[in-house]
Amino acid sequence: MPLNFGLWRVDGETVTKVETASLSAEERLEDFVESQIDILGLGDLLIVGRQVITDFGKRIDLLAIDAQGDLHVLELKKDRTPREVVAQALEYGFWIVDLSYEDIAEIYATHHDGEDFASGFSSHFEADVPETINAAHRLIIVASRMDQSTEQIVNYLGRNDVPINVLFFEYLVDGDREYLARTWLADPETTAGGGGGTTKKQPPWNGTDFFVAVGENDDHRNWDDMRRYGFVSAGHGEKHRRAMGNLFVGARIFAAIPGTGYVGVGEVIDEAVRINDFLVEHDGERLPILRAELKASNMDEDAESEELSEYLARIKWIDVRDRDDAVWEKGMFANQNVVAKLRQPFTLQRLAEHFDLESSGE
Repeated sequence: MPLNFGLWRVDGETVTKVETASLSAEERLEDFVESQIDILGLGDLLIVGRQVITDFGKRIDLLAIDAQGDLHVLELKKDRTPREVVAQALEYGFWIVDLSYEDIAEIYATHHDGEDFASGFSSHFEADVPETINAAHRLIIVASRMDQSTEQIVNYLGRNDVPINVLFFEYLVDGDREYLARTWLADPETTAGGGGGTTKKQPPWNGTDFFVAVGENDDHRNWDDMRRYGFVSAGHGEKHRRAMGNLFVGARIFAAIPGTGYVGVGEVIDEAVRINDFLVEHDGERLPILRAELKASNMDEDAESEELSEYLARIKWIDVRDRDDAVWEKGMFANQNVVAKLRQPFTLQRLAEHFDLESSGE
């Protein structure tokens, strides 16, 4: 049995119980969970979709995924009997257990205006999608109360490794203040995650292709400079310095200006170095890039700092284009990280159609 939650307001020597109430609509609780999903106490989750339609024509209230790639079904009790909602959750578990990477990506795109799933995942968790996803899942019923018989059913299923639990929310009102209190039927840390029947992997990476974000901000870098002198760059922080270190000689990069589109493809011919160590050809002379003509007027900021300096990787451009001619289509891979593995078949196929990958450059 879950613990009964009580709340009292203390005013000096007076203690007043805060009374429980009913939410005006279950959708309001769903809104709360979607806007601030950490109130569940399950750690960081990314919403895959709301009111996700299954193959059986039913709707999952909220489908989420965690950083390990495990799925979470969140089902509100609403006006159904406790046993009905438990049965519904089990039906959803039967449906999601075999969802593939492509299935999840399609659901995400449907509920996020066509956004690429891997892009959304990487932006949210600041990490690549795990090689294998949906290896386990959790079924979570959100309710204000359950009858004892239904709690016994849920406990029985949990003890037999069915990954189901009940999250109880109490809604309390104290004058013009509202409160939500949370407790679980069983400890969520010990609730087992159910595995799927087959392995679900994201598209394999070819070991060569990278997405590189050309962040034109604060005059630290400019796409025209990168085209002219053959490099991509990032810096002014340990995270960006490490990202540039992922680019190895022989890798192929697809450069994209955030919010604009893909503007170039090239091969890495020298690993990233600090800006003070990067030499370029200018007017027949080989000189440090900071002595060349640059549109990025602030590129020398923190140049003396190993941690904060801009880092440049030398690129042999295969095909490039102006910002106004950037390639972008709905569903293409985009990422807030500077460097990310590019493995999405749709993006690679469309880029191959737009860029001359056999060209020797400008």
